[in-house]
Amino acid sequence: MKRLVWSELSEAQREEALARPAMERSEELRGRVREIVAAVRQRGDAALRELTERFDGVKLDSLQVSAVEIAAAQRLVKPEILEAMQGAIGRLRAFHQAQVPADLRVETEEGVVCERRFSPIARVGLYIPGGTAPLPSTVMMLGVPSQIAACPLRVLVTPPRKDGSIDPHILAAASLLGLNQVYKAGGAQAIAALAYGTESIPKVDKIFGPGNSFVTEAKVQVAQDPRGAALDLPAGPSEVLVIADASANPTFVASDLLSQAEHGTDSQVVLISESQEAISAILKQLEIQLSALPRRAIAAQALQHSCAILSDDLLHAFEISNRYAPEHLILQTCDARAQAGWVRNAGSVFLGPYSPESVGDYSSGTNHVLPTYGFASAYSGVTTESFLKAISFQELSAAGLQKIGPGVELLAAVEGLEAHKNAVTLRLRSLE
Repeated sequence: MKRLVWSELSEAQREEALARPAMERSEELRGRVREIVAAVRQRGDAALRELTERFDGVKLDSLQVSAVEIAAAQRLVKPEILEAMQGAIGRLRAFHQAQVPADLRVETEEGVVCERRFSPIARVGLYIPGGTAPLPSTVMMLGVPSQIAACPLRVLVTPPRKDGSIDPHILAAASLLGLNQVYKAGGAQAIAALAYGTESIPKVDKIFGPGNSFVTEAKVQVAQDPRGAALDLPAGPSEVLVIADASANPTFVASDLLSQAEHGTDSQVVLISESQEAISAILKQLEIQLSALPRRAIAAQALQHSCAILSDDLLHAFEISNRYAPEHLILQTCDARAQAGWVRNAGSVFLGPYSPESVGDYSSGTNHVLPTYGFASAYSGVTTESFLKAISFQELSAAGLQKIGPGVELLAAVEGLEAHKNAVTLRLRSLE
């Protein structure tokens, strides 16, 4: 990790220090994804099978995971892991049930009633990464709120393993959440299948879940097509920022930095402290713990584009953090609860020495599908409301139209929209 003193950096150097690893969105990538999306759109299941064989090295007889496979998966998962999943689901359900928004009704003027009513998105697609690190936790993070929102159709797609099977932990989590439409498909081709539908995979209205650069690019492309599907939120590689003061436990902080760095070579971790001694102790612990990690090569590469920043004071550290807008923000400070009020931009915040980012990834109850790449300055993570849509209603009595109609006529005339004005004028005349 690079060590930097913020006060000694020029504005350009500060921009560079907080720059994320470049996401691969080259024209070549865009073109390849366009070809994949077009192939699936035109040839459906046949293209999906061909692309799965090409990219995953698997020849599939059936794209859909059978009920027999799902039942068998639960028997392969250790009882203690199933119990841990059930505990995590219970906490997720408690937190996400509390997020269900209430409909509202407001009389904005006598005789003028406005309402906002929520309804579930009819068809949602849940993308669950596979590869070197299958993520049953993401099944829970997307499965729980979609279940609470009562989305009528929930379709899960995930890449198959080399033998054509799906990781049993993913299937077990899906089963616990009533997700019985599970398909063996990954990458950009799976996103295309969800967006446009194939003979086997139903078309959905909105796609959720993280993925690699191909998945991300495919989500962007289909979201730009009115015949495609919306995406959950903008995202890039995973990241964490830790603010640590002199009271922070260096061992804890180092473990938090590494837990994010091991996600992928394009992950980024940032440490900010007002204490040079704290930074030195944390970086020393970082080297010790890194050497023992099974994924140390991945974490080491992520650390190459990460940095430790010395700030002027603690308030200054928060200013830098708000500028970065991290996906995960960890406050390892002596008064984290009070200082949480200084946070303006972050996806999810972890307060104090006993709140590692790992608990949010798995089991505290908050959602780990979060905005990355600085998008936390304007976007929130996935919530129950992400699976709902709000529809507004208005109803005017004759007296209500008489009250606000003349103002509408004036404003429509200002904009030169005569038909808008006439729609009110004709009604008002009928009431004279």
